[in-house]
Amino acid sequence: MHRIKGALLVDYGEPIRIAELTVEEPGPGEVLVEIRASGVCRTDWHAVTGHLPLPVPLVLGHEGAGIVKDIGSGVQRVKPGDHVVLSWIPNCGNCRWCILGRPELCDVAITAAVNGTLPSGVPRLFWGDDPISCFSSTGTLADLAVVSELSAIVIPDYLPFDQAALLGCAVQTGVGAAFRSPLAAGDTVLVIGAGGVGLNIIQGAQIRGAAHIIAVDPSEVSRRLAEQFGAHTTINPLDEDPLLAILDLTDGLGVDVAFEAVGQGSLIALAFNATRPGGTTVAVGVPTPNESITLNAFAFPSQEKTLTGSWYGGSYPLRDVPRLIALWESGQLQIEPLIQRRYSLLDCPQAFDDLQAGRGGRSVITW
Repeated sequence: MHRIKGALLVDYGEPIRIAELTVEEPGPGEVLVEIRASGVCRTDWHAVTGHLPLPVPLVLGHEGAGIVKDIGSGVQRVKPGDHVVLSWIPNCGNCRWCILGRPELCDVAITAAVNGTLPSGVPRLFWGDDPISCFSSTGTLADLAVVSELSAIVIPDYLPFDQAALLGCAVQTGVGAAFRSPLAAGDTVLVIGAGGVGLNIIQGAQIRGAAHIIAVDPSEVSRRLAEQFGAHTTINPLDEDPLLAILDLTDGLGVDVAFEAVGQGSLIALAFNATRPGGTTVAVGVPTPNESITLNAFAFPSQEKTLTGSWYGGSYPLRDVPRLIALWESGQLQIEPLIQRRYSLLDCPQAFDDLQAGRGGRSVITW
């Protein structure tokens, strides 16, 4: 057993506390990782508020990178000393969705996430004598994490941990959503929400060759970052009707592909209404589970619009993390400018407060 500190949610709506915890040694097929950096993601906040009803007490965090300290029996892909980025969907490779090439929908991984355990179903974290849950089979806002071998993706030693951590969620989700959409070179693209994921949709669209990228966000800081990452036009929805502004920019036609990266039903509807006939709207942000949207049904057959979703950017981390690193090495993918604030683990509650305040970019906890 190892004594550690971690960001613990004791119950929904309660303040995040930094608690003394213990973590067991890794079991078969599992890996013990010393966390060196972890991003602060809005999805974790959904758990804090209870909108994402994961079992509590819960160690937060799912966007991390670190060093392998120990391995359980049967582990073959990683060894002690390896630098790794962690995937919060440790896809099994054997369920229906994995076989169909949709590993982001893996039954085993989703079941483990809902139950707050590793894919083995065994808890490795304890608060006192009581077993506790970890967020999405990772729990990266802690000194150490035991994860499935399937979650640990080896990365080069020269990739800084704070940047590597963002490959675990924000970059994979955003760039992946752009890459796996119908977006084609020369298209006009809309991105609603220029946070950590939205900024990566923007740069993914730029890499894919979008001719005009429009970003909508009420935060001045986020709009400036959107321009830095490749947006050609930004819209402040507090100053003007965003739908009218988008239609004006596109001669009344609408955009070829629209992405919603906030997770609000009304904004998904806005993205859909701003999409041209025959175009595609992609919902990327994570709404609360019971949220619904209202759309004009006639628009589906009469305009042949498509509304689809993107979970984790449709990514397969073993394949996509190396590809993203190659784009970073070539200078096409920006990661360091995403990081606008760095905190210690003890300052994690403040990091979540700043997230809620909409200060822009990504916050990273570093060790």
